[in-house]
Amino acid sequence: MSERTSSRWGLALISPWLLGFLIFTAGPMLASLYLSFCKYDLHTLSFVGAKNYDVLLHEPRFWKSLGNTAIYVLFAVPLGLTGSLLIAVLLNQKVKAIPIFRTLFYLPSLVPAVASSLLWLWILHPENGLLNTGLKALGMASPPKWLQDPKTALTSLIIMSLWGIGGGRMLIFLAGLQGISDELYEAAQLDGAKGWTCFRHVTLPMLSPTIFFNLILGIIGSFQVFTSAYIMTGGGPEDSTLMYVLYLYNNAFREFKLGKASAMAWILFIILLGFTLVQFKNASKWVYYEGGDKE
Repeated sequence: MSERTSSRWGLALISPWLLGFLIFTAGPMLASLYLSFCKYDLHTLSFVGAKNYDVLLHEPRFWKSLGNTAIYVLFAVPLGLTGSLLIAVLLNQKVKAIPIFRTLFYLPSLVPAVASSLLWLWILHPENGLLNTGLKALGMASPPKWLQDPKTALTSLIIMSLWGIGGGRMLIFLAGLQGISDELYEAAQLDGAKGWTCFRHVTLPMLSPTIFFNLILGIIGSFQVFTSAYIMTGGGPEDSTLMYVLYLYNNAFREFKLGKASAMAWILFIILLGFTLVQFKNASKWVYYEGGDKE
């Protein structure tokens, strides 16, 4: 088979995916980029230049939503990564019935996001919730109101984000841990390394590419948090849980300001692209690859 024939067959085989990408991904992206420079409310479409971006940058609720999301990312990502890593380390031990424990830790991540939100609504209920009932039993006279208090509502969503730490990230960490050669641990132990020293100087460096991967995905996912805020608080009280994507949704599908919502989507894209590029640039300082090179 000639090289030209092989190329034609290759293009023919990938054409379903390529058409799907152009129609359902690239096309809508380009359309949203154009709409971000337009005033569009499903009835009228008019080009307004950068007015949508200018309006957003001078809008207090835009900055409020961005600030709430930034705080969420600042706490949820490190806590989630640390929790997932610790669980993966525990589930990597060679003990009896470890498959059962792995299954039990993974199960919460299988619960649909809406069902999880409804469950946590009950757990965090200020009067009859499981958490406050336990706090009262321990002697706390006035436990927090959680989702109903602007001071604790965002904290409640951060706590809820830890519900799924035994899910996909944990599995990725577990796979990374199982890929570390036992010979490295044996060599470290011969040099007198034990416990934390072995973990710090062997496990963490060898796991750094996995940590880097989960960090990137964690930041991207946390910036797009939506379901918990939409179901549990609707952005309240007093906009304390008004997350960026929730505010984008409200502009698009409640107020039908689709041009403004498109501008918000592209601002989010630029923010995530910036964070990702910074992480890749700094990766050479702490990400170690087994070949000996840092990237």
